Parts: sequence; structure tokens; C-alpha cells
Amino acid sequence: MLNRRPRRQMNQMNVVPYIDVMLVLLVIFMVTTPLFTPGVIDVPSVSNARAVETQPLELQLLSDGQVKLVDESRVQPFESIEAALPRVAELAASGRPVAVSASGEAKYQDVVKVADELYKKGVKRVALTVKQDSAAR
Repeated sequence: MLNRRPRRQMNQMNVVPYIDVMLVLLVIFMVTTPLFTPGVIDVPSVSNARAVETQPLELQLLSDGQVKLVDESRVQPFESIEAALPRVAELAASGRPVAVSASGEAKYQDVVKVADELYKKGVKRVALTVKQDSAAR
């Protein structure tokens, strides 16, 4: 009979194949990266920007649910947004922009809904106004 010793179990993991794979991937990325050309984005400069020819209509959404339409110096109150939308669409039919402003307590969902309803009524130039906090500067 042959005197055989029982084999010991191997309790270590061989990581050499993983290192080989990682080095091959590293070489591939190092070779292919210089071949990519970065995309060029043409950003318009401020000097090419058009000045606003007309004063935009301002649709104000107040915290108590009231809606006001400010057209230059005239303020027209409405009971709800549904009552104001036809008038705003009528005034904006000539291409005037509409700025939607809301109080801080207004829900963002309501503001987006108003902008969406204006778009459905045919108003293509809708903007949201932002009030800058003087303390944040």
C-alpha cells in the first residue's frame, strides 16, 4: 500500500486571474480614450440675445387661491385659474409671453398645472418667475 497523505483543503482564493483581467481592461481604456473627441456645444452669447419687445403678461397665483392677471400696469383679479385661462390665452394669442408667478405657499403641482393648461390653450411662451432672496446673496 502506498502511503498517501490526505490533501489539505485550500482556504485561499487565487486572485491572479482577476488582476490579469483588470490590467487588460485598463490597457483597453487607456488606448481608446484618446480616440474619443469631446462634443462641442454652441452656447449663444449675451450680445446675441434678443431684447424683449413687449412686457410679458404676469399670472399671479396667491396663497389664498386667488388669481391675478397683471397686464403692464392693469391688475385684473379672478376667482379661480379656470376663469383666468381664457382671458390669458386671448391676450397671449399675439405671441406675448406669459410669466407665471406664485406665492411661496403655493403647491408646485398647481404651478405646473397652470403652465400645462396655458400650453394646451395655445400659449407657446410660458415662463416661471423666481424671486431672489436678498439674504442669500
